[in-house]
Amino acid sequence: MRNRREDVVERALDVLDRHGLADLSMRRLGTELGVQPSALYHHFANKQTLLAAVADELLARGARPVPAGSWDQRVSAVCTGLRESMLAYRDGAELVATVRAFGLGATAPYDALVRELAGAGLPPDRAATAAGTLLHFVLGHATDEQIHLQAGSAGAIADGPREGSDFELGLAIVVDGIRALLGAPAR
Repeated sequence: MRNRREDVVERALDVLDRHGLADLSMRRLGTELGVQPSALYHHFANKQTLLAAVADELLARGARPVPAGSWDQRVSAVCTGLRESMLAYRDGAELVATVRAFGLGATAPYDALVRELAGAGLPPDRAATAAGTLLHFVLGHATDEQIHLQAGSAGAIADGPREGSDFELGLAIVVDGIRALLGAPAR
């Protein structure tokens, strides 16, 4: 059985997807739920903690088990899953990047990457830096994809949706750099 906090997060995801991050306000969310915005503060101390819960739920919904395989296959799977999770919701990448930058949540992908990279043999400081670099690539790429799609849909640019994506190639380039840190030959 769901609790009221989960209902608020569920509705917030719906508002995010329909209206975007800029219009995900406590006022709009209160209106959507049929309550005063102040009632939301019984469940969340402020908007930032609400956004953290929404980002964590977005990531949880898109989470998949990391498949067996080599470290680079597992790292690529974590990154691909993160990208797909964020692209599933309007402004998902901006939301996750914001929450992560504020240090309020959205840590599951980073933690998974650090585990996989440390397991591959990188020292803790290098594993942390490599995980951060991978996240910056995935967040930046997904943000670019979402902004381009939304700008095209709104008529702000003449471009339609892009055909194909260079995400896999870009990810492979970053992973090859990590492979070089491990002293393994590039693919």
